[in-house]
Amino acid sequence: MLEWALETLHPRLALASSFQSQGVVLIDMFMKVSNEARIFTLDTGRLNQETYDVMDRIRSRYNTEIEVLFPEKDEVEKMVTERGMNLFYKSKDNRFLCCEVRKVNPLKKFLGGLDGWVTSIRRGQTENRAQAQKFEIDELHGGILKINPLVDWTSEQVWDYINEHKVPYNKLHDLGYPSIGCAPCTRAVKQGEDSRAGRWWWESDSDKECGLHIDHTINTPK
Repeated sequence: MLEWALETLHPRLALASSFQSQGVVLIDMFMKVSNEARIFTLDTGRLNQETYDVMDRIRSRYNTEIEVLFPEKDEVEKMVTERGMNLFYKSKDNRFLCCEVRKVNPLKKFLGGLDGWVTSIRRGQTENRAQAQKFEIDELHGGILKINPLVDWTSEQVWDYINEHKVPYNKLHDLGYPSIGCAPCTRAVKQGEDSRAGRWWWESDSDKECGLHIDHTINTPK
């Protein structure tokens, strides 16, 4: 799949990665196809130090560039001035707004210049992702091609690959973080909890998303 995508769409194709376990697996695969493959990430300004550490390890291991997308300064300043630095704890609408400003908007702008993007989503992660296909038309982002090579992988398969190929990974995974997002919005999971329970842990929903893969647009003042 990656070979075809790169042969067909490069350089208007890029792999999105937040440097979680499945993301680093895809990077390893991508780099084995071509070290000219484009990799990008969203730096919200609220990431864990361990996430930055694995970014640098990946960059060194594969001798590759990582395109880092940042939110618009004015949007962030307006949001935190009006609603506070930790607005996301106060309401779900506030949390959606923070995700929109720091993640969704930069992604939409970047994907506007591409014909396709590659993600590491898996069907087993959330109910919203349960019907995801390996190839999709991404209506959220202008009808470009969305490619999900690991959509039918299990967590066990991901870790088997990491261990077999000695892929660098985020050390928070060793501390009970199966899913990793922004630092204030992610905690380790407790025994018996769902793997996504540590994301936006103060919310009671069982199927939480940030808006990158599902539309949760709300009418909030900008």
